[in-house]
Amino acid sequence: MGGFAIGTTEFASMSLLPFFAADLGIDEPTAGHAISAYALGVVLGAPLIAVLGARFARRTQLLALMLVFALGNALTALAPGYGAMIVARFLSGLPHGAYFGIAALVAASLVPQHRRSQAVGQVMLGLTSATVIGVPLANLIGQALGWRASFGLVSVLALLTIGLCALFAPRDQAGRSDPLRELGALRSGRVWITLAIGAIGFGGMFAVYTYLATTLIEVTKVSTAAIPFFLAVFGIGATLGNLFVPRFADRALMPTAGIILLFAAVALLLFPLAAGNPWLLAADIFAIGASVSLGAILQTRLMDVAGEAQALAAALNHSAFNTANALGPFLGGLAIREGLGWTSTGPVGAALALLGFLIWIVAWRDSRSASIALAWRSDTASLANAPPLAPDNSRSDPARNPVG
Repeated sequence: MGGFAIGTTEFASMSLLPFFAADLGIDEPTAGHAISAYALGVVLGAPLIAVLGARFARRTQLLALMLVFALGNALTALAPGYGAMIVARFLSGLPHGAYFGIAALVAASLVPQHRRSQAVGQVMLGLTSATVIGVPLANLIGQALGWRASFGLVSVLALLTIGLCALFAPRDQAGRSDPLRELGALRSGRVWITLAIGAIGFGGMFAVYTYLATTLIEVTKVSTAAIPFFLAVFGIGATLGNLFVPRFADRALMPTAGIILLFAAVALLLFPLAAGNPWLLAADIFAIGASVSLGAILQTRLMDVAGEAQALAAALNHSAFNTANALGPFLGGLAIREGLGWTSTGPVGAALALLGFLIWIVAWRDSRSASIALAWRSDTASLANAPPLAPDNSRSDPARNPVG
């Protein structure tokens, strides 16, 4: 439910962009700064809260974070102008990354080691199911009752989440982690490379999704009433991706991540070609949505390389995700401002996905080198601890070596 509330506000704000831009009297690229403000809140809030909350019980953190989230969305619904909305969106974004990071750690701690990616993927189902149900519903409410009602709905969902966490979240002891030890994750090059894959590679999906509603109206020529259908198609792709792709990642983590990045690049490159036909566009949007599964894969990768700084690494994954949320719309908006058209977000997104793939190559080669080195050290240790071999006297013993 918490993921559903977060996913609804994060993605619905993009689909509602034309509506609150008109209401606030600003153009759409400027209104996109509200989306970037939310993403900036996630980027800054995730590591800060993960470090400061290291000594608190995870259940307590979930309750407190969702309370701040409810407040931020309520203030968004009541924002009197553009400046107030920017501040409210920034506040709404602060708990996002830390909430998902802690929820992922709780889920991963409840399953065997070989099912961690699936557990994290199931946590992310709240986010992806929001794109199937929450975002289209928020868009319909926004069209019928005004965009403010949509953010009010999210605030109510957040309050519901607080009640559910209070009833059902596992009770745990206060954290024993040292904040300085959590910061130790920042010294790992493997952590930074993994974060860079998400921060760059995910940007392509956001470049297209942010301006999807306007592209549907201006290029595909569909009515505003049809927009929720296309948003739901994206969500179905994201949900199915998070259900099935992590199963492959549990067997081959890094190769699965590389395949998803290439898959996303192809789907994004096809976006301008499909935009003129609503059915082709729906298929392409479904494929772009499926690439969201990269998030769960990178979350598991961070658990592997972060050592004892698990909370910070888990939260930083969502900082990277929302760095992409800021970078993709910014670069897509630049292409639109330069007169390249609404569908130019597709090639921009494909370039970001391919750049993420190049960073993945560096991480993949490093992981292979680390695996080979670990295997070599293990074999060396086994030989060093093995008992000495018995001398072979067969060459000098005619009974054991008759030919000799």
